[in-house]
Amino acid sequence: MTHKPDLAALVGSRICHDLISPIGAISNGMELIELAGGAKAPELSLIADSVQNANAKIRFFRVAFGQASAEQQVGEQEILTILDNMAIGARTMVDWTVQGAVERTELRLAFLAILCFETALPFGGVISVHRTQGGWQVIGESEKLRVDDTLWPALVSGDVPQTLAPNQVQFGLLPQWASTLGRSVSTSQSDTKLELTF
Repeated sequence: MTHKPDLAALVGSRICHDLISPIGAISNGMELIELAGGAKAPELSLIADSVQNANAKIRFFRVAFGQASAEQQVGEQEILTILDNMAIGARTMVDWTVQGAVERTELRLAFLAILCFETALPFGGVISVHRTQGGWQVIGESEKLRVDDTLWPALVSGDVPQTLAPNQVQFGLLPQWASTLGRSVSTSQSDTKLELTF
């Protein structure tokens, strides 16, 4: 029996791979302008922050949506850098408590979970990511939660809604890829706290 490639993951990897080079070139150009003493203007500072944020998002999406194998590891410092740069100008902060390198297949699930939580914290808040003995725990806290009654149950059941929008694709992918690792997803919530484990 031949193994079929995950075409969606390959498309994700291809897009991110092709975008990372030009964004990196812009970032390098901004560094050269700064070294030449020309990055004092607020306009250039805004461009530099935006490029840094875009670079982090591409790297984040490459992990979340790209091809991954258990043999691939992502270092703790790289993870923290991606999350810190994504936080520039964002209302939601990620508190990454996991120490050491993480297998890319595991990190993909954690990053997809973060994307799910961002939809539930539109007014800002804190997303805490923890590694437990049995798996992972992700907690979102905010004074105002907005939990979609269709999408969040789908994480547990694996029944992807037919009306899934492009910006909701993480709700379809997380249970699918969790299942390939032999994991089940569970959720719980209160007025100001939302928890997901896998």
